Amino acid sequence: MKKAWWKILAILLVGYTITAGLLADVPRLPILNETVRVLHFHVPMWFGMIALFTVSTVYSIKHLMNPLVKHDTYAIEFANTGMLFGILGILSGSLWARFTWGAFWTNDPKLNGAAIAMLIYAAYFILRGSFSDEQQRSRISAIYNIFAYSTLIPLLFILPRMTDSLHPGNGGNPGFNIYDAASQLRSIFYPAVIGWTLMGLWLTSLRIRLNLVKQKMNEYEEENMLRTHN
Repeated sequence: MKKAWWKILAILLVGYTITAGLLADVPRLPILNETVRVLHFHVPMWFGMIALFTVSTVYSIKHLMNPLVKHDTYAIEFANTGMLFGILGILSGSLWARFTWGAFWTNDPKLNGAAIAMLIYAAYFILRGSFSDEQQRSRISAIYNIFAYSTLIPLLFILPRMTDSLHPGNGGNPGFNIYDAASQLRSIFYPAVIGWTLMGLWLTSLRIRLNLVKQKMNEYEEENMLRTHN
């Protein structure tokens, strides 16, 4: 129970986010109206994605310093979940854009930057599948993972602020903080960020455990084959 407290917290926070995000009263902001509810799902998933990609990059760096199979496993699984959150973030953002900007996709620097970032990370998974040698695959993919992360921050947080953007808080656009109802949004938004991030960590931990079990089974099968041949 002591080790499961954060999982219980994740369930409670995500449950609260879904319930309050869909049913609680929201401020009637110009143009946004009811669509502001997507804020509690779209943005927190991107925060979760950044956290997961950050941990993945840390393990890639650790793998280059100390090439252990465990480090490579952690790096790829955190990247997998981060990619899932990124795709969900793009889909929810696209739905939001349809009802606020009139189209599922616009020529917005932050939208384009997000799409480029996802394509760069998609190449990371393709790259891993192009090597048959495990050591070569883990080392080269670790280097690429660090490169992918180094492009993520400028594409999402720096370049959109330097040009015109429809996104709140970017390109001269005001953020939600200017509205009197910002505190009402924060009461759901901040728990959502924590909840979705913890849920991402939980999902990743399950994938890591499954991956490690598969590795143990493969090692066991290889040992049995060697014994049989001998």
